[in-house]
Amino acid sequence: MLITRSLPAHLHPCLLRLLLLAVAALSEIVPVARGDVGTASHYSPPYQPTECYGGDPSQFPSSNFFAAAGDGVWDNGASCGRQYLVRCISASESGTCVPGRTIQIKIVDYALSTTSAVAASTQSAPGATLVMSQTAFGAIANSSVASINVEFQQV
Repeated sequence: MLITRSLPAHLHPCLLRLLLLAVAALSEIVPVARGDVGTASHYSPPYQPTECYGGDPSQFPSSNFFAAAGDGVWDNGASCGRQYLVRCISASESGTCVPGRTIQIKIVDYALSTTSAVAASTQSAPGATLVMSQTAFGAIANSSVASINVEFQQV
Protein backbone atom coordinates (compact mmCIF):
# COMPACT_ATOMS: atom_id res chain seq x y z
CA MET A 1 0.00 0.00 0.00
CA LEU A 2 1.36 3.38 -1.06
CA ILE A 3 0.88 6.24 1.33
CA THR A 4 1.09 9.73 -0.08
CA ARG A 5 0.82 13.02 1.67
CA SER A 6 -0.67 15.96 -0.14
CA LEU A 7 -0.25 19.60 0.63
CA PRO A 8 -3.01 21.48 2.36
CA ALA A 9 -5.32 23.11 -0.19
CA HIS A 10 -4.40 26.63 0.91
CA LEU A 11 -0.75 26.05 -0.13
CA HIS A 12 -1.52 25.05 -3.75
CA PRO A 13 -2.08 28.63 -5.03
CA CYS A 14 1.05 29.81 -3.20
CA LEU A 15 3.20 27.12 -4.79
CA LEU A 16 1.74 27.87 -8.20
CA ARG A 17 2.60 31.57 -7.82
CA LEU A 18 6.10 30.69 -6.67
CA LEU A 19 6.59 28.41 -9.67
CA LEU A 20 5.35 31.09 -12.07
CA LEU A 21 7.69 33.67 -10.53
CA ALA A 22 10.63 31.27 -10.86
CA VAL A 23 9.83 30.63 -14.55
CA ALA A 24 9.49 34.38 -15.22
CA ALA A 25 12.82 35.08 -13.51
CA LEU A 26 14.53 32.31 -15.45
CA SER A 27 13.22 33.61 -18.77
CA GLU A 28 14.89 36.96 -18.02
CA ILE A 29 18.23 35.24 -17.48
CA VAL A 30 18.07 32.64 -20.26
CA PRO A 31 16.80 34.18 -23.52
CA VAL A 32 14.26 32.13 -25.41
CA ALA A 33 14.75 32.06 -29.19
CA ARG A 34 11.58 32.88 -31.04
CA GLY A 35 12.84 33.02 -34.62
CA ASP A 36 15.84 33.24 -36.87
CA VAL A 37 18.72 35.61 -36.26
CA GLY A 38 20.43 37.68 -38.94
CA THR A 39 21.49 41.19 -39.86
CA ALA A 40 19.52 44.11 -41.21
CA SER A 41 20.62 47.20 -43.06
CA HIS A 42 18.51 49.88 -44.70
CA TYR A 43 18.08 51.51 -48.08
CA SER A 44 16.58 54.75 -49.24
CA PRO A 45 14.02 55.74 -51.90
CA PRO A 46 13.24 55.37 -54.69
CA TYR A 47 12.09 51.83 -53.96
CA GLN A 48 10.74 50.96 -57.42
CA PRO A 49 10.89 48.87 -59.49
CA THR A 50 11.16 45.76 -57.35
CA GLU A 51 12.06 42.20 -58.24
CA CYS A 52 8.76 40.94 -56.82
CA TYR A 53 6.22 43.41 -58.19
CA GLY A 54 7.92 45.61 -60.79
CA GLY A 55 6.59 49.16 -60.71
CA ASP A 56 3.25 48.40 -59.00
CA PRO A 57 2.87 51.01 -56.23
CA SER A 58 0.24 48.92 -54.39
CA GLN A 59 2.96 46.45 -53.35
CA PHE A 60 4.03 48.65 -50.45
CA PRO A 61 2.17 48.39 -47.13
CA SER A 62 0.67 51.67 -45.91
CA SER A 63 3.01 51.55 -42.89
CA ASN A 64 6.05 51.59 -45.24
CA PHE A 65 7.41 48.64 -43.26
CA PHE A 66 8.92 46.54 -46.05
CA ALA A 67 12.26 45.02 -46.99
CA ALA A 68 14.38 43.44 -49.66
CA ALA A 69 15.40 39.88 -48.88
CA GLY A 70 19.05 38.83 -48.76
CA ASP A 71 20.17 35.43 -49.99
CA GLY A 72 19.31 33.72 -46.69
CA VAL A 73 15.64 34.70 -46.99
CA TRP A 74 15.11 35.13 -50.76
CA ASP A 75 14.32 31.44 -51.46
CA ASN A 76 14.44 31.87 -55.27
CA GLY A 77 11.69 34.48 -55.12
CA ALA A 78 9.32 32.47 -52.94
CA SER A 79 9.76 35.08 -50.22
CA CYS A 80 7.92 37.75 -52.24
CA GLY A 81 4.96 38.90 -50.16
CA ARG A 82 5.99 37.02 -47.04
CA GLN A 83 5.48 38.86 -43.77
CA TYR A 84 8.01 38.80 -40.94
CA LEU A 85 8.04 40.04 -37.37
CA VAL A 86 11.38 41.76 -36.82
CA ARG A 87 13.08 43.16 -33.74
CA CYS A 88 16.52 44.63 -33.15
CA ILE A 89 18.53 42.53 -30.70
CA SER A 90 21.94 44.23 -30.79
CA ALA A 91 24.26 46.55 -32.66
CA SER A 92 27.88 47.64 -32.62
CA GLU A 93 26.88 50.81 -30.74
CA SER A 94 25.03 50.50 -27.44
CA GLY A 95 21.65 52.21 -27.29
CA THR A 96 20.96 51.63 -30.99
CA CYS A 97 17.97 49.29 -30.63
CA VAL A 98 14.53 50.55 -29.64
CA PRO A 99 13.84 48.33 -26.60
CA GLY A 100 10.81 46.06 -26.80
CA ARG A 101 9.82 47.17 -30.31
CA THR A 102 8.77 44.54 -32.87
CA ILE A 103 7.43 45.44 -36.31
CA GLN A 104 5.89 43.47 -39.15
CA ILE A 105 7.50 43.85 -42.57
CA LYS A 106 6.62 42.61 -46.05
CA ILE A 107 9.23 41.31 -48.51
CA VAL A 108 8.92 43.23 -51.78
CA ASP A 109 12.36 42.90 -53.35
CA TYR A 110 15.61 40.96 -53.64
CA ALA A 111 18.58 42.72 -52.08
CA LEU A 112 20.97 41.59 -54.82
CA SER A 113 18.64 42.19 -57.77
CA THR A 114 19.76 43.58 -61.09
CA THR A 115 16.15 44.53 -61.85
CA SER A 116 15.97 46.81 -58.85
CA ALA A 117 19.49 48.15 -58.75
CA VAL A 118 18.33 50.62 -56.11
CA ALA A 119 18.07 47.89 -53.46
CA ALA A 120 21.48 46.54 -54.41
CA SER A 121 23.33 49.84 -54.72
CA THR A 122 21.94 51.96 -51.88
CA GLN A 123 22.21 49.50 -49.00
CA SER A 124 23.75 50.91 -45.87
CA ALA A 125 25.71 47.66 -45.39
CA PRO A 126 26.14 44.92 -48.02
CA GLY A 127 25.35 41.28 -47.34
CA ALA A 128 22.50 41.79 -44.87
CA THR A 129 19.81 39.19 -44.32
CA LEU A 130 17.12 41.90 -44.62
CA VAL A 131 17.52 45.31 -46.26
CA MET A 132 14.72 47.34 -44.74
CA SER A 133 13.08 50.56 -45.86
CA GLN A 134 14.32 53.59 -43.93
CA THR A 135 10.95 53.81 -42.17
CA ALA A 136 11.02 50.18 -41.02
CA PHE A 137 14.65 50.31 -39.90
CA GLY A 138 14.09 53.58 -38.01
CA ALA A 139 11.14 52.07 -36.15
CA ILE A 140 13.36 49.50 -34.41
CA ALA A 141 16.79 51.14 -34.36
CA ASN A 142 18.69 54.38 -34.66
CA SER A 143 18.98 54.81 -38.43
CA SER A 144 22.38 56.50 -38.18
CA VAL A 145 23.99 53.04 -37.89
CA ALA A 146 24.63 50.96 -41.01
CA SER A 147 23.44 47.59 -39.70
CA ILE A 148 21.95 45.82 -36.72
CA ASN A 149 21.45 42.26 -35.55
CA VAL A 150 17.83 41.20 -35.72
CA GLU A 151 15.57 38.37 -34.74
CA PHE A 152 12.87 37.65 -37.32
CA GLN A 153 10.03 35.20 -37.67
CA GLN A 154 7.66 34.55 -40.55
CA VAL A 155 3.98 35.15 -39.76
